[in-house]
Amino acid sequence: MESTKNNLREPIVCVLGHVDHGKTTLLDDIRGTTIARKESGGITQKIGATDINRKTLENEIKAYFNKMPIMIPGLLFIDTPGHVAFSNMRARGGALADIAILVIDINEGLKPQTIESMDILKKFKTPFIIAANKIDLIPYFVSEKNKPFYEVLKNQRQEYKEELDNRIYKIINQLYVQGISSDRYDHITDFSKTFAIVPISAKMNIGIPDVLMVLTGLAQKFLENDIKFENISSRGSVIEVKKEGSLGTTLDTILYQGSFLRGDSIAINTSSGPQVTKIKAILINSSKRGTIEKEKVSAAAGIRILITDKMDVTPGTSVIKLDYDKKKIFEELIKESQPNIKLSETGIMVKAEALGSLEAIAYELEQNKISIKEAQIGDITKKDIINASTLNNPLEHIIVGFNVNVSNDAKEAIQYNDIKVVTGEVIYSLIDETDKWLESRKKEIDETKKNQKPVPSKFIIMSDYIFRAAKPVIVGIKVLSGRIKVGDKLITAKNKYAGTIKSLRDGDVNKPFADIGSEISCAIEGVILNRHIFPEEPIYVDIPESVAKELKDQELSPDIKETLEEIIKIKRKESQFWGF
Repeated sequence: MESTKNNLREPIVCVLGHVDHGKTTLLDDIRGTTIARKESGGITQKIGATDINRKTLENEIKAYFNKMPIMIPGLLFIDTPGHVAFSNMRARGGALADIAILVIDINEGLKPQTIESMDILKKFKTPFIIAANKIDLIPYFVSEKNKPFYEVLKNQRQEYKEELDNRIYKIINQLYVQGISSDRYDHITDFSKTFAIVPISAKMNIGIPDVLMVLTGLAQKFLENDIKFENISSRGSVIEVKKEGSLGTTLDTILYQGSFLRGDSIAINTSSGPQVTKIKAILINSSKRGTIEKEKVSAAAGIRILITDKMDVTPGTSVIKLDYDKKKIFEELIKESQPNIKLSETGIMVKAEALGSLEAIAYELEQNKISIKEAQIGDITKKDIINASTLNNPLEHIIVGFNVNVSNDAKEAIQYNDIKVVTGEVIYSLIDETDKWLESRKKEIDETKKNQKPVPSKFIIMSDYIFRAAKPVIVGIKVLSGRIKVGDKLITAKNKYAGTIKSLRDGDVNKPFADIGSEISCAIEGVILNRHIFPEEPIYVDIPESVAKELKDQELSPDIKETLEEIIKIKRKESQFWGF
């Protein structure tokens, strides 16, 4: 992890793509170990990054691509696949990853999370290559394993080659729609204008040398200024914080600039603001000996830092060596800890496990025109549930949690409060569920408002169903138009007060309303039967003039429209311009 003669550090590589398109398997191939092997030995403690050193690159690439000189000291792959890790690791407000691999299932093409990943890459202006995975599932495939793509292709039937080309062309077209010009890597003459597609099978370990070769070539040709080793302002980005019992607090960190030594004083962001602590130990992954301790480590490297103090460190923020003005460092950390999220006076509450992922979900919500009122780091608590459920706006009674847990007392509080909690690890699924809930709640609110306003309606008292003549009148009625509701005030065809609906019953069941065609028992208070109201004579719901004006501009059902016109005629007998 030391710099080379030309003073270049290892480029940092992140892997993104749609769920189930093969990100984890590709990373396993790159690590040269499977999950099963890892569990039975090998690397027992993952520190968040895999170092492919220069010697390994030479072995992988030169065996097949011997004309290519390797200038970089290696490649550092971020082990956590997905744009969550990508957005959590930031250097001075930008993306920490120097280059990325976008994994696409060649048989499925672009999916929602593929497009999300591209949006993240575009946002941070990060160059990337496309790994077109699962080429072994294309018809006519002649089985091969553990080889570069070009060697496998030599042994395939013509039918397979044609089908492979067809599927690559489909991806090229899909990417073109997204504003990206691409081609198969061995067909490209100018890599500065065209994104490289590398066909692979992560399952069969095909095309991995091709991926490493293209990454190395692009890094050496286009990223030289970005990957110069800097031995000043030593700093890293915290991926994950762990509290390991008596051992203390450990920080899984990507060191991207300078060097860290055991005993160095470092500044970090905590829940109570910037703090200073010391590096008690530095651990790295060793391919032969598992996790080993180092006295000094230089960029770029995936390291685990054991700090001397127990602190509530904020994931996704920086760890900076105290090698220049402490006040300036603290100012940087404070600025960095403020999420770059546009908040609104009304909107939903969002929580995530780290600053970068909070910004990632907020960015996608904003793209989908979903406003955010509050954004916080951490698990969903009982306090969050109570606060959200007591807001006046029912559209704010939702909490979206990205990569977070819901505490037990919060789960209990959900059962007794008007609140929706949506959690998960896939942004597009969270947004889809949130969008559906908001639409459903809007319809519910509109329906409630509609039910609160009187609807132009008309009914008659059926003469065969008279149960009480007064205090209140209880009769059987037939609804001729619209919807009558409990609480509706009534008028006769002569614009005389006809009482107020006290209750509606269908058999033994109370009903809040009754629609056109209903025959139902109705209690009317404030009038006497055969003095104020009469069987078989129309009775109307009394409509305020403001409601009548509002309804005139709306699309109404024929029965409601006709009844509204009748009510307007009744009212205009006393007030000529009523409803204008």
